[in-house]
Amino acid sequence: MTSPDPGPPRPRATEGAVSRETTGSLQYQPRILIAEDNEQAAQQLRTLLEGGLGLRVDLASDGKQALEALRNNFYSVFLTDLKMPRVEGMELIQQIEQQQIPVTVIVMTGHGSIDSAVEAMRLGAYDFLTKPLDIERLEWAIKRALRERSLRDEVVYLREQLKQREAFAHIVTKSPQMMKVLELIQNIAQTTTTVLIEGETGTGKEMVARAIHQASASLRAGPLVALNCAALPENLLESELFGHEKGAFTGAISQRKGRFEQAEGGTLFLDEVGEIPPTMQVKLLRVLQERTFERVGGSEPLTVDVRVIAATNRSLARMVKKGRFREDLYYRINVVRIELPPLRERPEDVRLLANHFCEKYARPGEAPQQIGPEAMEALLKHPWPGNVRELESVIERACVTCQERTIGKEHLGPEFSHPAEARTPFKVDLTRPLPVVLKEITTDVERRYIRKALRKTHGNVWRCAQICGMSRRSITAKLAEYNIDRKEMKDPE
Repeated sequence: MTSPDPGPPRPRATEGAVSRETTGSLQYQPRILIAEDNEQAAQQLRTLLEGGLGLRVDLASDGKQALEALRNNFYSVFLTDLKMPRVEGMELIQQIEQQQIPVTVIVMTGHGSIDSAVEAMRLGAYDFLTKPLDIERLEWAIKRALRERSLRDEVVYLREQLKQREAFAHIVTKSPQMMKVLELIQNIAQTTTTVLIEGETGTGKEMVARAIHQASASLRAGPLVALNCAALPENLLESELFGHEKGAFTGAISQRKGRFEQAEGGTLFLDEVGEIPPTMQVKLLRVLQERTFERVGGSEPLTVDVRVIAATNRSLARMVKKGRFREDLYYRINVVRIELPPLRERPEDVRLLANHFCEKYARPGEAPQQIGPEAMEALLKHPWPGNVRELESVIERACVTCQERTIGKEHLGPEFSHPAEARTPFKVDLTRPLPVVLKEITTDVERRYIRKALRKTHGNVWRCAQICGMSRRSITAKLAEYNIDRKEMKDPE
């Protein structure tokens, strides 16, 4: 009897991830374990399934060997006889259920043991086959089992490939664009290169920054320290970055280390770097060039060894052209540029992420809820202006509000349950100059977008700014410009 080869260890976590093999291409092949003490029958089954269905098949000669293989390897289907040496099939099924091993069990039994097979299904088996096996019935049962668990298998198996690269353990994707991002992260892991991450709000810029930091752990053992540059006014931002001496300003009752010092030997993640005021841009440029700075109110130069990862939801190149961002700082930051695609440009990830979030927000002690066909179709058609963050929020809400095992379209939220409002078609008026018409259209779209985002967040300006991909300061200015009252945003237009 041939024992199972080692293969990748069976994943035990609930997070999902997808990767590719060293060849660079996505690979997913269902794997089956057969527990059969008759070696000749086992080999015949292996030949049949590998040749007829193109599956990868491992064999176990007794129940104990099968249970060990299930604990340590990844399998989609487990085909087992009920009468097994050492550990019988019924006990195997109970152990699989108790240990929550994610595998579909199909039982093989003689004609005289139908009652036992029915009991096995009550305990958690998916199906049973009577001996001698009907080959067509066997193939149909396995195909049906694989079809029903294909998406979850893909999440778990491909996640495990990334788990071998620990830095990517929490990134969930099978998008070719994102795979290039992961490859780039691997390439820069063992360097101290400054990185610029650009992408819309909610695309996962901080998660990518963490992946870069974790991938560099063997080279840089220091911590990852994050700072949202848009969340602080200029005077506080300087103190947060560089620290301050006692008495440097009112309220500075003691010396305080800034984020650069806190990140010594590690990574400093500067989120929304495009919102840094011009005077602070000059000071940041000096630190990046010379790796030295002084605390606020101090005169002693301090030297730091920090990798800087900057992120923005705006194009710094366009900001440079408009004079809103220093060109020299841009080139200092933009050594390696990572552009994260929005979710609407990688629709292949919607199913995967939705399934992942169902697992993440499953109720304690319960199996994850499933997404119904109509609900999944609605998710696939949605434009996702808030990207992955919006999708996670939608699925979390659905998992909380849905009391059934299957999430329906009605559980996703009102924007999925009701068709979009009909819009008045645009009419070309050649009597008016084009720049005037374009400005009116842009203004109308911007006003409506901000109103919808503000309504979605129930008047929360900060969350509205995140959805719009703008700073809080900019959103506040737009609210005043368009005379939008936050308090009215809970009411429909």
